[in-house]
Amino acid sequence: MMFFHFYCFIIFCCVHRHVTLKDEESIPPIAKYFNTKGRYEEVNPYLRQDILAVNRSSSQPPSSQCREIHLTAIIRHGTRYPTAKTVRDMQQLHNIVLNNFTEEQSWLRETLTQWTMWYTEDMDGRLVQKGVEDLKHLAVRLSKLFPTIISEEKLRGGLIKFITSSKHRCVNSTLSFKAGLTEMWAITDVEFGHEVNDALMRFFDHCTRFVQEVDKNSSAVIEVDKFKQGLEMMRVQKKIAEHLGISSSLITYDLAEAAFLLCSYELAVKAVNSPWCLLFDEDDAKVMEYASDLREFWKRGYGHDINSKSSCLLFHDLFNNSSLWLHQQVTEAVTVQIGHADTLLPLLTLLGFFKDAVPLTSANYASQAQRSFRTSRMLPYAANFLLVLYDCGEEGIRLQPLLNEQPLTFPGLTDQQASMPLYEDVRKRYRDLLSGCDFEAECQLLRNPAEV
Repeated sequence: MMFFHFYCFIIFCCVHRHVTLKDEESIPPIAKYFNTKGRYEEVNPYLRQDILAVNRSSSQPPSSQCREIHLTAIIRHGTRYPTAKTVRDMQQLHNIVLNNFTEEQSWLRETLTQWTMWYTEDMDGRLVQKGVEDLKHLAVRLSKLFPTIISEEKLRGGLIKFITSSKHRCVNSTLSFKAGLTEMWAITDVEFGHEVNDALMRFFDHCTRFVQEVDKNSSAVIEVDKFKQGLEMMRVQKKIAEHLGISSSLITYDLAEAAFLLCSYELAVKAVNSPWCLLFDEDDAKVMEYASDLREFWKRGYGHDINSKSSCLLFHDLFNNSSLWLHQQVTEAVTVQIGHADTLLPLLTLLGFFKDAVPLTSANYASQAQRSFRTSRMLPYAANFLLVLYDCGEEGIRLQPLLNEQPLTFPGLTDQQASMPLYEDVRKRYRDLLSGCDFEAECQLLRNPAEV
């Protein structure tokens, strides 16, 4: 039955499959600013030439004595269609382009009137064929990077465990990752199951304090609203209106974002350089990127403490996977967990990655040009955070973090082997979180003292 659903899903994707880019020049120059709507290939450009290429230097252990013994991979779903809300904004923008004629000529508006609005609300975030390929290709590359633990023997032996969010794009991404492995090894005689676990992969839905104080609280993102109404964004909106030859009063922030998303989705889903991209130059794209980064910073990142603390369950699960394996209390050599950008960002924040000295605000756009907190690089489609455990013999048990197949350095660990430190040093670095970070306690809605 599971294969039947996946077959039907593949047919759906193939109906909507489109031509691919023929050369590097076809990629819009602003593609590297697409935030969480960016292609994985923009983060790792070498994949444009060979989608199965691996960066061998990214997983080089400190000595030849080291061998990988355990891996946990937390992966975002692959490329998807826009949500129903985004499609409605796109349709509104397209209608404005079609129906607001002025005497002022605009060749770009004429071009866009010939463009067909093909996005429909029922697409609503579903995985596309490119998303299937994202996860299949990632599975193959990871098996090449870690061949002794992501192997046919381990898969057939039940030593690779799969966990997913309940959302269709995540379930289908999980099926795609498994298909990448089974097709590579020509396995046709057995199916491999997966566990749906929203407590781990959609913890943010279950954290009452986060939902009430941040997710449903407009004041939590006041800096985002200020930036949307600021001079930088107003200039972008005015330029869009000028390009289209229409009144600037017609272009709101939501419609400017819809135009930016049309450019990004046309590239990600159809692999084309859309005329919508011509509405933005690189300076405009940087402003749009910052607006999205501000939102992620205040809703999922360092803006509020509960954002990261909502991921306590996943944090403990991550370290328990390694610890239980070391103490031979579990047999899985690999755990593959597939969720969302909103799964990864709070966890990365809790671990202290990509933290700038100064918080992102509506007033410091110019000074944040070199910021570390940049979701375009951190969270493209199929983004992945890996923790790889190595047995290095006399050099001890070591732990390597990687993001998008590139090595990271644990914050606060500055020795010469910081990218692959001793496992116990990592546990010491996070000892306060390991002994605390209680999901139930952190996520309990704090009562108003006046109500006590």
